[in-house]
Amino acid sequence: MTVVASAVAVPDAAGPPPTPWVVAHRGASAYAPENTVPAFALAAEQHATFVEFDLQRTKDGALVILHDTTLERTTDVEEVFPERGRQVVVKGEARRQWPLVDFTLAEVRRLDAGKWFDPKFAGTRLPTFGETIAAVRGKIGLFIELKSPELYPGIEAAMLAELKTAGLDRPWADPRTPVLLQSFTVSSLQILTRELRTPLPVHLLFGPADASRWTNDQGLAEARTFATGLSPDKQVLRTDPTLAARARSRGMLVTPYTFRASAPGTYADVGTEMREAIAQGADGVITDNPDKAPHSP
Repeated sequence: MTVVASAVAVPDAAGPPPTPWVVAHRGASAYAPENTVPAFALAAEQHATFVEFDLQRTKDGALVILHDTTLERTTDVEEVFPERGRQVVVKGEARRQWPLVDFTLAEVRRLDAGKWFDPKFAGTRLPTFGETIAAVRGKIGLFIELKSPELYPGIEAAMLAELKTAGLDRPWADPRTPVLLQSFTVSSLQILTRELRTPLPVHLLFGPADASRWTNDQGLAEARTFATGLSPDKQVLRTDPTLAARARSRGMLVTPYTFRASAPGTYADVGTEMREAIAQGADGVITDNPDKAPHSP
């Protein structure tokens, strides 16, 4: 089947930050609790270009920052709301989960999102989208992932509305706080670019299981109809070192994930691993350790 479609326009305002980008994965999450203001602030201190975080929505419609769709891994929800867990079966194992969609913002604000990581972060809360923008604006860019947007109909429009209120809904509107959007969910990216017609840069996230769909020329052409860039698993880039050049020939940037000092694979250290990705053509790296990344000149 031949894919015939026009490409999404490349943002043409002041221009993106110089590459290679250092994208702090859920903040400087190797050193502070992920997706919290302390992790975001540390990423800025470590001179990351962007802070990457996951956007979801509470029961009463508030946009908050959380990676998992449930609260138990990174908060004390089991202690605060022990009776609210749902009984589920995951891979044949019965367990209880506390989905974010069951909780209001007021309830989420009661949860501790820091002490699971280290007692010195006790009292840290899950931030709202607005609080995150306020905390980091002027210090670092926003690399926003729409997490499981199929659970939250309309979240794309709600996100763009908050960005508009902050004056950040245009490409590179604030050079000190550049904004980029991404998701694994193709339909959500299509809503952003085709229905809502955002001019902001948009990246398609995908892992090895979906690489065969998106890394051939037909797949790249299809992706280019709703995205301006790719954020593949780092193994995808390693398996196909031609990917970055072929994507760039279509006007697409490539920012692979996730580089961790705790798991450098066969490399001597994560810095070496990230430098190789840049040498293979990556425009940036998404990493838990922004202090160990190769920064732009």
